[in-house]
Amino acid sequence: MQVFNPYLPSYEYVPDGEPHVFGDRLYVFGSHDRFGGKKFCINDYVAWSAPIDNLADWRYEGVIYKKIQDVDNADGKKPMYAPDVAQGLDGRYYLYYGLENDNKIGVAVCDTPAGQYEFVGCVHDKDGNAWGRRPQDFMPFDPGIIVDEGRVYLYAGQGPMMPKLAQKEYDRRFRDSAYFVELEADMLTMKEEPRRLLPNMLDSEGTGFEGHEFFEANSIRKFDGKYYFIYSTVQSHELAWAVSDRPDGGFVYGGILTSNGDVGANGFTKQMGFTSALGKEAKNYIGNNHGSVVHIGDKYYVFGHRQTSRSMFSRQGYAEEIQFHDGKFEYAELTSCGLNGGPLDGIGEYEARIACHLYSAMGPTWSAHPMIQNKKHPAFMQDGPDREDNPNQYVQNMRDGAVAGFRYFDFDNFLPVSISVQVRGKAKGSLKVYDSEDKKNLLASIAIDMRDKKDWQDFSAPIKVSGKRSSLYFEYEGKGYIDFFKFKLA
Repeated sequence: MQVFNPYLPSYEYVPDGEPHVFGDRLYVFGSHDRFGGKKFCINDYVAWSAPIDNLADWRYEGVIYKKIQDVDNADGKKPMYAPDVAQGLDGRYYLYYGLENDNKIGVAVCDTPAGQYEFVGCVHDKDGNAWGRRPQDFMPFDPGIIVDEGRVYLYAGQGPMMPKLAQKEYDRRFRDSAYFVELEADMLTMKEEPRRLLPNMLDSEGTGFEGHEFFEANSIRKFDGKYYFIYSTVQSHELAWAVSDRPDGGFVYGGILTSNGDVGANGFTKQMGFTSALGKEAKNYIGNNHGSVVHIGDKYYVFGHRQTSRSMFSRQGYAEEIQFHDGKFEYAELTSCGLNGGPLDGIGEYEARIACHLYSAMGPTWSAHPMIQNKKHPAFMQDGPDREDNPNQYVQNMRDGAVAGFRYFDFDNFLPVSISVQVRGKAKGSLKVYDSEDKKNLLASIAIDMRDKKDWQDFSAPIKVSGKRSSLYFEYEGKGYIDFFKFKLA
């Protein structure tokens, strides 16, 4: 069985994924976007899991916690933001989360990792005052939790992202940085006052964090006796890591783990903020990112999320194997195979929605808003409403010069002689297929001629590939547009 990237079914929109191994299964806990939603995280929390020895066999665990279960959200109008889960000292599982426009960290508990969680309270000081609602508190956003050697450590907070607003947000105690606090064994009560963990863009000069300061997405892991703090930087599209010998401070910037624009290990050289187009450095349409790293056997995997549906509010999780040597992570490029353990088979049928690179002739740039692509650009899209079945996601609106890239395929054992695509739209042109983004080696040219905008049609051509690991990059050349559903190598 193969597994693709994104790793969950195409109808599922679970961003902010926190991967954890409990027993013999890998669980992913995240927020839950809605296809076509107008806000982040509208849906109730769900969980997915897979056996640690078969990361292709994902199982839907169902709804584990509903918005209305929080005592401050009985009408369910406040979305629940990115959660995290840890097994408490009592053996039960504790879920930590935030509500929209509510400066607290809610906590729910369950006897199993992915059962029915019940509200138990919020993180508070010894007098019962909720962290985040006290006058001296900054917003405790995106909680990350770890239970380590009998002690409980909680991380939360958000940093400024735009220089013009940074000082104002700090002055009104809104955004500052990541904060650390140790909790009592009850998993709710703070042992001490929260402590600032990282610099932000106002005070990062000379720290090593410059250009990649903390923005949000607190996540904590412990590998080989060291603490790794994983977070989304002010660039927003990238996840970075910092390392320390202790859990409560001393973190040193390490580097970039992943970028949903596949920008590379150095990232953008200019701070993103919410400015407009960023040129052709990215290979996919960027937006915020949130995830973490999990260690299974002798391998490490990084989880993040991508944007879909011409929106910042319908995000999907992706995962990649990441190299970890001598205490350092290497940048993980985006692929279509992700958790597969190697390239995809050189013979078979593949959905276009597993493209790891997608952009127009103008590159992955926007107008009007940086995370809402205008209609000159392609996008990952589905037909019908938000749902938990019936996958039909596709690449919408490929116009002249648009590219969808897929990495990687194994052609060592099977050399296909033909390639077919299933598309719809109004178009007269061709889909050129190359073995790399530089388009130096043309593998196939598939003629496209259709007028029916609604029905999917098949077109095919001979293909010539070499016997090695390769990519497939599809570029549309011609008039009109196509929606790209799938392709088949035979």
